Amino acid sequence: MPIGVINRNAYRTRSMDVGGVTMSCLLVVMAALPVEAHQNAVKILEQGNQRCIFSNGLPDHAMGTFPRRGNPHRVHAQAVRLCVPSGPLKGQEARRVRGSIGVALNGVQIRPGTADWYDARSRRGFSRNPASGWNLEGMGARQQLGMDRNNAHVDERGLYHYHGISKALVRQGQGSLIGYAADGFEIHYLANKATSSYRLKQGERPSAPGGRYDGTYNQDWTYVAGSGSLDQCNGGYLNGAFVYFATDHYPFFPRCLWGTVSRDFVVGR
Repeated sequence: MPIGVINRNAYRTRSMDVGGVTMSCLLVVMAALPVEAHQNAVKILEQGNQRCIFSNGLPDHAMGTFPRRGNPHRVHAQAVRLCVPSGPLKGQEARRVRGSIGVALNGVQIRPGTADWYDARSRRGFSRNPASGWNLEGMGARQQLGMDRNNAHVDERGLYHYHGISKALVRQGQGSLIGYAADGFEIHYLANKATSSYRLKQGERPSAPGGRYDGTYNQDWTYVAGSGSLDQCNGGYLNGAFVYFATDHYPFFPRCLWGTVSRDFVVGR
């Protein structure tokens, strides 16, 4: 049954059970929502041992205009269904996660990483070819990637997604809770009360693209245990419970997770 319905704009969805034809109806209705209306539609439901987020992928705040310089894609409403464990367990080994690492309470996916790499042969200076070993960091290259004021942009499918913390998302969250990670743990934002343990390297890059480490690439950063209050996955404890944090500095959102990652988030399955 519903544990929360977040639907802040004019669009309304009927209450319905999850499963079978009714689920299909919900997804079809959400996919058909006109993107020009910028209308957010999201339901958060708990079923058994899972928490499921259904949405049309549109935010509950204004978006930048897309296409835009650095981002040639148009926003399209989606049929999003993402389920995570409602009682997640923290494991002993962190797992690196590609693609979406979680979903915000407004149904917008959180995807801090990129699939772009430095490529001197590309007109844009980067491509999907990883040969250089220098992976473009979304927030470090936010201008090149056409981010809007909410640190989000659009992929080739028309999916609007966050690379960094959105002020609008923080304002409209539930206390400090802003979303759920792909392993089910909560994601919170506490500004400078939760600090990253990643530090910018000193000196210059030893290979092309060269230049000083400035945060443009993920390889510009290094994890220094204990230098901040959070672990390598931007995890820590809040009121005695393990959670992840969004931070104003790299890595912005967790890039690895401690629990069992939901199959809904596994890339290439």
